Amino acid sequence: MLILAIDTSAVASAALISDEAMEGVVDSFATEDTRSHAEVLAPGIEKLLAGAGVTGTDIDAIVTGVGPGPFTGLRSGIATARTLSFVWNKPLYGLMSLDAIALEVAESTAAVPEFLVATDARRKEVYWARYVYVQGQLPELVDGPHVGFASELPDLPVFGAGAGLYADVLRADEDFATTQPDAASLGQFALARLNAGQPLLDSTPLYLRESDAQVPGPRKRAL
Repeated sequence: MLILAIDTSAVASAALISDEAMEGVVDSFATEDTRSHAEVLAPGIEKLLAGAGVTGTDIDAIVTGVGPGPFTGLRSGIATARTLSFVWNKPLYGLMSLDAIALEVAESTAAVPEFLVATDARRKEVYWARYVYVQGQLPELVDGPHVGFASELPDLPVFGAGAGLYADVLRADEDFATTQPDAASLGQFALARLNAGQPLLDSTPLYLRESDAQVPGPRKRAL
């Protein structure tokens, strides 16, 4: 199976994932900028496919990170995934973006039986979720996702860029203090779940907040 994975919950990233490739990843890219998703994603995917010598007809499924994440960035990735799914007539699946970091934690020497993943939600808050992990299995989501102040999180080890930002109040793992969700880990998680016959989400975004944009009300009368 060949999967095109896309995630823009934090940075813009895409990856080609195959169960025939070394460690599952054919190729991938990720930016460091958290605010240029729309500009870099489509050209990046085009270059990714060309470099691997594949086209849309070779793709078996598309997986998109559904957040949580900011409105503008998250919409860019989901809209791109939905468009490619429609044009190529391929199945589209969603996966919570925090799962990508959870998989990296599970595959590292820092793995613990229970932990949190946190990313930057801005406004001095974090997006977070709780996982349990049994060696040899995929990490399992048991609570979340949520958005809130770092000081309100459960007293557990915390992994991800959100933990790094608030290391003064969280049990942050230094090795994961800047880690953002990326499409390579997201796609690996999705492939493992699909191969195990486990369900994935649809492409409905997990914003967790109301939009800052508001419909203007009626004009006030001058008199």
